[in-house]
Amino acid sequence: MTFVANTNIGEEFRKGERPGTGLPAAVIKRLTRINASKATLGVLETISLTSVAIAAALFWWTPWTIIPAMIVVAGRQQACFVLAHDAAHYRLYETRWLNDFIGRLLAAPVGLSMRTYRVLHRLHHNHLYEGRDPDVPLVAGYPRGRKYLARKLVADLIGLNAWKTYAYFFGTPAINDDTVKGGRPLDDTSKKLRRSARQDRWTVVALHLTTPVLMFSIGYLTEYLLLWILPMVTIQQPLLRYRAICEHGCVSDLNSPLYASRTNFAPWWLHWWIFPHNVNYHIEHHLYPSIPFYNLPECHRKMQRRGLLKDAEVRKLAQTHAMIAADPKLEAVK
Repeated sequence: MTFVANTNIGEEFRKGERPGTGLPAAVIKRLTRINASKATLGVLETISLTSVAIAAALFWWTPWTIIPAMIVVAGRQQACFVLAHDAAHYRLYETRWLNDFIGRLLAAPVGLSMRTYRVLHRLHHNHLYEGRDPDVPLVAGYPRGRKYLARKLVADLIGLNAWKTYAYFFGTPAINDDTVKGGRPLDDTSKKLRRSARQDRWTVVALHLTTPVLMFSIGYLTEYLLLWILPMVTIQQPLLRYRAICEHGCVSDLNSPLYASRTNFAPWWLHWWIFPHNVNYHIEHHLYPSIPFYNLPECHRKMQRRGLLKDAEVRKLAQTHAMIAADPKLEAVK
């Protein structure tokens, strides 16, 4: 594996591509260029649609506007998460302070410490499906049957599992220096990265403690809870789980990103709601984590033309769903 440029030791994300088997270096170099205009367009689109949904609900305060607004907001919260994910990869803006500022600005309102997530997500990329990968408990073991998947998603939808999500995003125990060495999975993470993560997570806590007080003081506490917090801890939760399972659940080979990750295709509205900002191109992302979200479709096309995705985990979402929801007993018989 090779490392992504422009990062220090202990902060880097590794490429999943094996030397001599991927796209030409000149193509990769062009695709990894950061375009601030395209990044800003993605940020503004997410903020604008969120604002319109909330404004419509506030203007026409009825269940017929509140419920659709909650659904839209949950999808845009997912979009905030995906953009913060690009920032965690240092791929939102070229200037590091601006990249981290916008990334944290997008992440904090949805309960995510971007810098903590950077620490955790770096481990996921650099040790995909290994013991150090913090995402393994979420995505491994599929198929587990329709009833199991439905129980998990329903529990997410009614808010029972939100605390687990935010405990994970809070970085337990990966970024704590006082964790015993045998229990700390990130021994190769720089002290600077862990320190910035610990500081950032307290900023997120402070935000979510002070915002309700502010909303109460201006008379919008109920609206804030209904239109922001409730979607965040209910509707967004199954979206996060389902997307993660679709990306890495029930894969065919744990030793290669071509087969341990999955690229999913779905109708446009599901892309918009579940896989915003091209996050459905997950094989391409794991092979080339330095490619920003707006260049992933082109990366996919170029890989496809060169036959680099032959037999890879590229599927329609309906196929993926059938795989992860299959009865494990019947799969064992096959």
